[in-house]
Amino acid sequence: MDHLRWESNPPKLRDPVLVCAFRGWNDAASAASSALETLADSLEVDVLAEIDPEEYFDFQANRPTITFSSSRHRKIEWPRNTFIAARAQGAERDLVLLDGTEPNLKWRTYSETIVKVAEFLNVNSIVMLGSLIAEVAHTLPVPITGVATDEALIRKLELERSDYEGPTGIVGVIHDRCRAADLASASLWAAVPHYVAAVPNPKAALALSEKLEKLTGVAADISGLEDETVSYEEQIGRAVSADPEVEELVHRIENEQRQRRPSDENVPSGDAIAMEFQRFLKNRDDQ
Repeated sequence: MDHLRWESNPPKLRDPVLVCAFRGWNDAASAASSALETLADSLEVDVLAEIDPEEYFDFQANRPTITFSSSRHRKIEWPRNTFIAARAQGAERDLVLLDGTEPNLKWRTYSETIVKVAEFLNVNSIVMLGSLIAEVAHTLPVPITGVATDEALIRKLELERSDYEGPTGIVGVIHDRCRAADLASASLWAAVPHYVAAVPNPKAALALSEKLEKLTGVAADISGLEDETVSYEEQIGRAVSADPEVEELVHRIENEQRQRRPSDENVPSGDAIAMEFQRFLKNRDDQ
């Protein structure tokens, strides 16, 4: 595992699941990274390792930043990809968190590193969080969709294969590498309204956090996200009502979104995916 720097000896973890979130293309309105940060803040964490950014980033696209230390010395902060051991009191398993930034270079090598770390830590599955811009309304529940790479899990969930052809992000590449390594992998995606995609969306982060808890059995303290969601909805509501054109747009999206729901009966919900993924992991452990 070249370009990986271990900060401490890997601890013995209980039936760990690796949870990943990447800032950048896969993180619309910072929903995925906020959900992971909320989870990390709720658990007992220790930094395990960091990926050296030198090989994976174009620093003109992802520029390092300068900060001041407590002694007022300048310090350069490089793009970070950090593996964190996370333990929850009362939970049946531990987590490994990957707090990352989507790399610019060598995606295949980067994905291989992720899988090797997972295998080294005896991780039995990988869950990735993402958020995407969509034509959805901020007033309605956040749509959460799921994708799985394990063939057995796909059959159990009766997922329809996407006919999408086009650009993908690092999440799609890691899914492909997990499939090749026979490592169970799933992702949860939150849809955020396109008309407010430029601001952080705690409502989408909250929805991802709730689904992730159902999937892994590990709970985060989401009270902060709940408070932020109330404030977010109030602020967006005032801004929308002040612009008749935007208000009309939101009403149209609400109607279209409600009409789409009956036709989506055959598409598994985030809850169904979480429940089935739990059964899949249990069966995999029993075998």
